[in-house]
Amino acid sequence: MNKIAFIYPGQGSQTVGMGETFLNDKTSRQFFEEADQVLGFKLSDLMLQGPQEELTLTYHAQPALLTVSAMITERLNRMGIVPDYTAGHSLGEYSALVASGVLPFEAAVNIVHKRGLFMNSAVPAGQGSMAAILGMDSEELEKVTDEATDAAGVVQLANLNCPGQIVISGTKGGVEEACRLAKERGAKRAIPLDVSGPFHSELMRPASQDLSKVLSQAFLEDAAVPVVTNVTAKSETNAVQLQDLLIRQLYSPVLWEQSVREMIELGVTVFVEIGPGKVLSGLVKKIDRSVTTLPIFDQESFEKAVEELKK
Repeated sequence: MNKIAFIYPGQGSQTVGMGETFLNDKTSRQFFEEADQVLGFKLSDLMLQGPQEELTLTYHAQPALLTVSAMITERLNRMGIVPDYTAGHSLGEYSALVASGVLPFEAAVNIVHKRGLFMNSAVPAGQGSMAAILGMDSEELEKVTDEATDAAGVVQLANLNCPGQIVISGTKGGVEEACRLAKERGAKRAIPLDVSGPFHSELMRPASQDLSKVLSQAFLEDAAVPVVTNVTAKSETNAVQLQDLLIRQLYSPVLWEQSVREMIELGVTVFVEIGPGKVLSGLVKKIDRSVTTLPIFDQESFEKAVEELKK
């Protein structure tokens, strides 16, 4: 029997109008209303009307993406569709934890809003940077980042997305030097990313300390559905372990390629991407073309995916 994984996108997937086509359903609308109530401001207005620049701010994008992902997941569950595993890319791991019963939605939306604030204040604007390096393997790129760190400032591997696509993160100088060295040593491209901070790097350790305090006040349950985590690329159900991994995730690389390979090893043949966009579906296909990907981002794609999953 085919196993299903629910996978959830991270920052960068947010877009004005996200989730709008689901709002004719009363239960779905409640997710938007609960997010507004928990946060104390109209996140729903930003999600539906923008402006995009405001929605893209880390502390808005994170709860917005979680809200839409949790809303679509609930709708799938209502149709009797449940996953065998969950996973999320960076912020998306929180959506996976909600789907797996580790955190209630209301607690998670509050935590990710604060996580965004902590990440935003950990490194002053303009001092950190990220870049995507195309066409270089992780071992070679790690040599480059070690050399660049010694020469120009901290930089490290941040997202191991798929074969030939790795994101690096660190100080502005470190990232620039690593991009120069990578191109010198055979990388096809080095593309600076439009992000507000050096996510998944050592520079995020101050944010992880603040996040640790917030998570210690939350009550995490053991996962009803195993979560394949960013930090280890292994499935985990223990609440204490999951909490520790969320803290480490802020300054550790996202092992996305390894996580997808682990799920395939565990028997997953269908990856349902839940939330705005199709970025993760594209990455999964680059990792293994034989699996099925079903992105769900609006009512039409939801209906198509349900039809496919019910076969």
